[in-house]
Amino acid sequence: MARLINIGFGNAVNVSKVLAVINPDAAPIKRMIQNAKEEGRVIDATQGRKTKAVIFLYGNQLLLSALQPETIAKRMAAGTEYDTRGEEDE
Repeated sequence: MARLINIGFGNAVNVSKVLAVINPDAAPIKRMIQNAKEEGRVIDATQGRKTKAVIFLYGNQLLLSALQPETIAKRMAAGTEYDTRGEEDE
């Protein structure tokens, strides 16, 4: 069963697909984001807000969120926010 957490503005991510949640302020991370955008590997879930967290996913994709990394980490540790209600993982 997939465990989904809210990453802001009604968007959710499957916790089992997350590798890391990091702050986007460092220059190397900004370069990673720019390169991923050019390659079409970015999922932007900020709804036009400032990117405050970058979520690295399996499959070499980056997910941008307007929530703080600490908030996302707490939600991941706390448990299920959304539940797929019995659907099997792919």
